[in-house]
Amino acid sequence: MIISEIGNIKRFSNPFKLLAFAGLDPVVKQSGNFQADNVKISKRGSTYLRYAIYRVAFIIIYNNETFHNYYIAKRVQGKNHRVALGHVCNKLVRVIFKILTDETFFNLS
Repeated sequence: MIISEIGNIKRFSNPFKLLAFAGLDPVVKQSGNFQADNVKISKRGSTYLRYAIYRVAFIIIYNNETFHNYYIAKRVQGKNHRVALGHVCNKLVRVIFKILTDETFFNLS
């Protein structure tokens, strides 16, 4: 589902553009010198890709040590479950981008 929603990975020059396409990028809220600390995801872009990445991230934190440790590190920093899961989604998108652009496999260790 993820690969079919992404299509050709060469459409995205960096993982942040793929993250924006999935609608997982933070909304910018600022005015003058004020910049909000509490921001939500933009939810623009592909609903199906966002859903697929979120579901994979939810499962991967329990089945992969690398992502589990990253999730736990965010929880230790004081992030709640959904915010920490959002960080895992961000990391997952970066990993997916790297795998697809380099045509390589994910090393589980």
